[in-house]
Amino acid sequence: MNKYSNPDQQGWHPNTEFSCDLKTILSSDTRMKTSKSYQGVLRRDSDTVAEEFLYRDPHYTFVETLPAASFKRNPRVFNGQYITLTRHDDGSLRPNFKPLKIKAGFNLERYAFGVSNELLRALEGLVGED
Repeated sequence: MNKYSNPDQQGWHPNTEFSCDLKTILSSDTRMKTSKSYQGVLRRDSDTVAEEFLYRDPHYTFVETLPAASFKRNPRVFNGQYITLTRHDDGSLRPNFKPLKIKAGFNLERYAFGVSNELLRALEGLVGED
C-alpha cells in the first residue's frame, strides 16, 4: 500500500490532469524553471463540460503571489513602482497606490502616465476580456 492509496487518511487527493493548457503569470521568472516551487493561485478557467468540449482540453491559469513573511489574507499579485495589486478571497482585484513623494522636479503628467502604464501592465493577463 503506497502513501497515496488512501487520500482521506493523508489529507491529500492526488490527481493528474492530462492534456491541459496552463497559462502562467509569474513575477519572479519569465518562464517556470524545472524543479522550482512557486507560491500562488491555480484556477481552472473552463468550468463546464461544454467549454471543455469547445476547447478540447481544460484550461488553467496560475498566478504567482509574492512570498510573504506570514500568512496574508489578500495576496499581492503585483508590486510596482507606483501601485500594488492584491487579490481578495472573492477573486476581485484591488489596486493600491504607494505613497506619493513630491520632490523638486516632480512632473504630474509623467507621474499620471507612469501610473496608467503600470496599471495596464499589472492587469494584463489577470483580467479576462468579455
